[in-house]
Amino acid sequence: MDRRIKYTKKVIKDTFLNLLSEKDIKKITVSEICQIADINRATFYRYYLDVYDLLDKIQAEFVSELKKATINDNENIFTFSKNLLNVFLENKELAKLLFNTTNNLFFLNDILEVAYEKCKNKWSEDLPTLKDEDIEYATVFIFNGALGVINYWIKNDFEADVNEISNIIENLSSYGTKRFIYKK
Repeated sequence: MDRRIKYTKKVIKDTFLNLLSEKDIKKITVSEICQIADINRATFYRYYLDVYDLLDKIQAEFVSELKKATINDNENIFTFSKNLLNVFLENKELAKLLFNTTNNLFFLNDILEVAYEKCKNKWSEDLPTLKDEDIEYATVFIFNGALGVINYWIKNDFEADVNEISNIIENLSSYGTKRFIYKK
């Protein structure tokens, strides 16, 4: 990709994210982005349909980074979580905005699919009598719980160490709350 195109897209994205940190997406206009980014509207529309398309593309890029970080098939829950968390850590401001502004985190469904496939393969191998439906329920439960932990971590400004959060996710995923809360 041409350097000018990369630069233009970066300016648009950065301007949009700055505005998104200040106000709701419904109040952000293409004209406002163009004025602040010092580009014309035709340039914006060359790459994006509107502000929602821009947000969708930003989310897609983020999910792509998350997928790349979890590509290894032999990962355990701790390593899988740690790889995901490192991407969040490398993109702190974006993660804060996406978790804060996206009421439903459907854009992370692709990561659910990756986690589901990893769990299904592992559990099918280890527990061949387990039904696909049970695997699906367990995976959805674990993923949504992990998302809650990640969201809490982000809201607390990434205070805890990545290894600590990965360990929490692994323990809760593997042993549930009883063993996690009442550990000796």
